[in-house]
Amino acid sequence: ISAIVFYATGFPLQYTYFIINAILMAFAMKILGFKFTIKTGFAIFMLTFLLGFFQQIVGDAKIIGEGQEFMACIVGAALCGLGLGVVFINNGSTGGTDIIAAVVNKYRDITFGRMILYCDIIIISSCYFVFEDWKRVVFGFVTLIVISYILDMVINSARQSVQFLIFSKEYQKIADRIISDTHRGVTVLNGTG
Repeated sequence: ISAIVFYATGFPLQYTYFIINAILMAFAMKILGFKFTIKTGFAIFMLTFLLGFFQQIVGDAKIIGEGQEFMACIVGAALCGLGLGVVFINNGSTGGTDIIAAVVNKYRDITFGRMILYCDIIIISSCYFVFEDWKRVVFGFVTLIVISYILDMVINSARQSVQFLIFSKEYQKIADRIISDTHRGVTVLNGTG
């Protein structure tokens, strides 16, 4: 949203980013708690500063090379997804749709990457009305897909274990098949209800 506002009006990116996140932080404090809000607040202040700082340093420089917009899109999205994953593993966020994803993830079994994908589809689609350029919209979707995929990979790789509960009268056949095919352990629990 900040980028759309910047290109449509010229209003500095970092200020729009900060204002939007101030509103979202009010909700985060109530729903996600003080620790989450403090970590997210730190991330928002750092990003607000770094967005302006790196815009001045990098400017219009072609770091990856001339005509390599798609490669820049992929590399930037992968780094963004990696960074978001590290932040989420440590129970924080970088603001924006991350806060929305954290709130939804608290109450529903929807991954962070998927929730960010759902939120940002609307935002990226709306940028066509500002730029009137489908190339930017497509690049936005590519970026979004790579970010959400890398984010979920990072978060899922941090899990120490995964547990599945399978209810069946054929438990012995299922257990034998899991052990022989996947070389994983199985625990059989007898229950009465």
